[in-house]
Amino acid sequence: MTSDQQPAGRKKDAAGTRAAILAAAQELFAERGYERATVRDIAARAEVNQALLFRYFGNKDELFRAALADRERRVLEQGPAETLLGRVLARALQSEGEPARGNWLQAALRSSGHDEGASAIRRELGDDYVRALSSLSDDPDAELLADLVLAWVLGIGLMRSVHRREPLASADPAVVARHVLRAAQVLLAGVDVNFPPP
Repeated sequence: MTSDQQPAGRKKDAAGTRAAILAAAQELFAERGYERATVRDIAARAEVNQALLFRYFGNKDELFRAALADRERRVLEQGPAETLLGRVLARALQSEGEPARGNWLQAALRSSGHDEGASAIRRELGDDYVRALSSLSDDPDAELLADLVLAWVLGIGLMRSVHRREPLASADPAVVARHVLRAAQVLLAGVDVNFPPP
């Protein structure tokens, strides 16, 4: 098979191939973490060869950056700013067995500082999240309030999925979200408290 060829059954479709590689990378980074997810396994799951993966993404670091950016941008683009916190919480509170959950937070945290490109993407996306959430408040410190809420949600995800701190780790996601969204609404008045978000 040449680097241009794909396994039988898949038509040549650059956007579809790129999406398949990103989906496979997101799944494997979540399941295994950055270090243990191999390019070979990602290519196999995407049903492409490694040469094609490298043509699209260059190397594992670039693939990780793209997977991280794609995953987080989709959350931003799924709906209005009012429901963004609910969408972030829905992801942070997914139980271990749910698709695309795995240890994505762990993979992202473990890669922190590992790669300047991934760090830059995290900063850029963090800025995008803060801008979206700060639009939900008229307070002069709206960006600070949005940052505080995001830090809190990241901490909740960390304590639930990485540290598995009880009672948070086994708490019903809807109950956790109800409390978090009501409290967040004190800081960001425009937060939609409905969960799961529409």
